[in-house]
Amino acid sequence: MSKPLVAVLSGAGISTDSGIPDYRGPNGLWRRDPEAEKLVTYGYYMGDPEIRRRSWQMRRSQHTLRAEPNAGHLAVAELERSGVPVRVLTQNVDGLHQRAGLPERKVLELHGSARSVVCTRCKLRGSMADALARVEAGEDDPPCLACGGILKSATVMFGENLDPVVLGEALAISKACSVFVAVGSTLQVQPAAGLAGVAADHGARLIVVNAEPTPYDDLADEVIREPIGTALPQLLHRLSPEST
Repeated sequence: MSKPLVAVLSGAGISTDSGIPDYRGPNGLWRRDPEAEKLVTYGYYMGDPEIRRRSWQMRRSQHTLRAEPNAGHLAVAELERSGVPVRVLTQNVDGLHQRAGLPERKVLELHGSARSVVCTRCKLRGSMADALARVEAGEDDPPCLACGGILKSATVMFGENLDPVVLGEALAISKACSVFVAVGSTLQVQPAAGLAGVAADHGARLIVVNAEPTPYDDLADEVIREPIGTALPQLLHRLSPEST
């Protein structure tokens, strides 16, 4: 008999212990600097060279590429290594689940990856580290080296749609899982947030681990308000074969 599938929907809150700020929390990026939202809004980015210049400078100053996985990421990878079927549906773009040891094929990046860049004209992908090196060398708004088009982070900006293939896979996992853990997400950004409701509607045990209330708490079988760095490892240990 196949083992029950555990789906983990992770949001910004799982990565704050790695030094990556969240967006909508009490000290979140958008609350501290509402103008920063323009830097990751597709219409503003494509239409204003100054917005692009500021966006590249913001990425230079961020620690995303240098961040290391924390106890939360490591606990998810440990659960997968214990033999439990695990799939991660992440709203994060930092790649820390993979760096913690989860196989690439078991991580669905709903909002893309900040570790890559993509040309908005020819769709060629490249390394964010290489693009930032060009910015360091003096290029304010580095164009695509292949066609001269506008480069952007390979993340889903505000005003862009999620990849329908990735979203379709996430929906299938949400419908098939036995346990759905939503961790570090405000569960306010659709359509990713709606996956929690889909899982609950299809009979999964819904567990919400988040510092603040979410719109899906009433649907949850369990709500945990403790710090993620300690609460998530304890929760996932309960789900591992060793604890049964």
